[in-house]
This record gives sequence, C-alpha cells and structure tokens, in this order.
Amino acid sequence: MRRIIVNYKKLTPELLDLLTQKFPDGYGDNDIIVFDNHKNETIEAVEVKTEDAIYLVKVNSKLHYTMTNFDINDDVLLNDSGHIIIDEEE
Repeated sequence: MRRIIVNYKKLTPELLDLLTQKFPDGYGDNDIIVFDNHKNETIEAVEVKTEDAIYLVKVNSKLHYTMTNFDINDDVLLNDSGHIIIDEEE
C-alpha cells in the first residue's frame, strides 16, 4: 500500500471528509505520527487510509481550522487541481 505525504493545501474534499470522519472531535497528541522525511526534516502528520493508499496529512494550525470548518454538504472552493482553497489570498 502506498504512503502519501500531503500538505493541508493539497487536500481534496474527499480526503478532508475522511479526516473529519476519523477525527470528529479533532486529533490529539496520540494521533500524531512523527517521522523524518528524505530531506531529514521532522514531519508531524495524522494518518487516514483509503482502499489504495495511506495518507499522512501534515499537521499545523490551518489543518485544524480546515477540519473544524469543513462540511461535505457545503460548497467548497477548489483550485484548478481540485484541491480545497483554504485562504483565497494564497
């Protein structure tokens, strides 16, 4: 199974929906996976699994904000790549 590291800026609505289902009350310290990437940078991420991959979503304050304010039934803004737009300025 593939392991994919993804930044909150690259989340699709489907992946964000899986995250909010797995962590309906938010994630805690015990949910965070810490590892070093190929550049020897320490990464903190939460894990969400699909049928074909394990996604490691990098943890930061914007991820928490995005999860808290996400509703799959709301209209979300997507960029040309199909990723959710968090800040319209970015």
